[in-house]
Amino acid sequence: MQAFKKIQRGDIKEFERVFRELYMPLCIYAQKYLHSADQSEEIVQTVFYKLWKDRETINVTTSLNSYLYKIVQNNCLLEIQHAKVEEKYIHFVKSSSEEFSSDPFEEMKVQQMSKTIEDTLNSLPENCRKIFEMSRFEGLKYKEIAEKLAISVKTVEANITKALNVFRLNLKE
Repeated sequence: MQAFKKIQRGDIKEFERVFRELYMPLCIYAQKYLHSADQSEEIVQTVFYKLWKDRETINVTTSLNSYLYKIVQNNCLLEIQHAKVEEKYIHFVKSSSEEFSSDPFEEMKVQQMSKTIEDTLNSLPENCRKIFEMSRFEGLKYKEIAEKLAISVKTVEANITKALNVFRLNLKE
């Protein structure tokens, strides 16, 4: 708790100390879930970035170590869910395009639409994309998403609205 209090007050040296002490153990922990060193490092770096950026608004009720391990675990699980959603989407697109394989024009339209959808999804900010996927592909309610990501329902609503506006704009034709 003492370390986090110092970080909350903006003590960069304490933050650097915690980073040096926990970076590699957290990467190893994340790698047990993701089986990818690059993805693990990316998640741990993001966790530390958000810790520093949001230090004044974060409420840590356990030890800082426990908090960081839990956040890394949650982000790994979200990453795994996201990969499953992408896999389902790719399977859906492939099976949909097979239905139209007899008509080259229809197949081309499906491929273009799929590309537009995929590009639009990838163009969304990371959190917005995750929230949209959790809502549309996993069927979670706004409240469930808010609880999983430790954000407000209003933030979920705002991100869904933003994503839908981007999709409407990109799929207008």
